[in-house]
Amino acid sequence: MNIITFKPIKLLLTFFLLLIFFLSSCGPLAFKRSDVKDNPIKESEKRKKNIDEGRGASFKFGGRKSGKFEFASSNELWRATIEILDFAPFTNADYGGGIVITDWYSDNSNNKESIKISVQFLSNEIRADALSVKVYKKRCSKAQNCTISKIESNINQEIKLAILKKAAQLKKNYRKKQVEEDGGYKIPKNQQ
Repeated sequence: MNIITFKPIKLLLTFFLLLIFFLSSCGPLAFKRSDVKDNPIKESEKRKKNIDEGRGASFKFGGRKSGKFEFASSNELWRATIEILDFAPFTNADYGGGIVITDWYSDNSNNKESIKISVQFLSNEIRADALSVKVYKKRCSKAQNCTISKIESNINQEIKLAILKKAAQLKKNYRKKQVEEDGGYKIPKNQQ
């Protein structure tokens, strides 16, 4: 009966070979050039810059980058749109594709007419050109003949404005909450 025994030298050699293999698979480290005028040195200034830019902690594993949008719960435009359009059921709410579409909605006063709202996200920043809002109207006759047309009226702009206002309010409240959790933020004297 042969018993295989490892001597300490063979074990150490195997360990170093595995270590070299794993370290070489990491690839070279790439550093991005940074200028002091663009990136503050003091920790308090770094925190202020991150708060102003809406940054938070993120952990990214692997080489894959996410799409254009962040998580839905952290995107104020997405959350605002869901809250503003909560009166109607959704047929499509695709965060990855950046679109929210309601089902045909009608108040009880006129059952022959209904509307459908489509909101497309063009950016995750809170700006006037970050959203495209389209409203469609469906009119049906008694014989179930229905015509669908796109509405070009003030309702598009009113929905867009309501979403932008709500998103700005959500972002402001989020930043205020973050500052309170951090024990308050003090503005440097040279920036007051």
